[in-house]
Amino acid sequence: MGDLLDRATAEEYAACFRALADPTRVQIVAYLARQARPLPVGEIVAAVGLAQSTVSQHLKILADVRFVLADQVGTARHYRINQRCVSYFPSAADVVMGKPSTWSAGC
Repeated sequence: MGDLLDRATAEEYAACFRALADPTRVQIVAYLARQARPLPVGEIVAAVGLAQSTVSQHLKILADVRFVLADQVGTARHYRINQRCVSYFPSAADVVMGKPSTWSAGC
């Protein structure tokens, strides 16, 4: 069973895959990745077209696996993409599919 992915890595990858298992979260990640600056929730809400509470829930899930990072700006939070995590994700998919990777696990 030397080809079996270790449990801790499998759990970490599964959490990342679950975070992107919703089309709205994929849209949010893609939108933030294309922006060159942190964005306030209101701007993300306007782009996605959903209620602020819904977008905030999605952002929390993405932040939990560190796809997005939150910066406190006064009383507001501004969200930005975590470039390390975005770079790591395709490598995680390669590892799961049995391809070699040069990237270490983790965001």
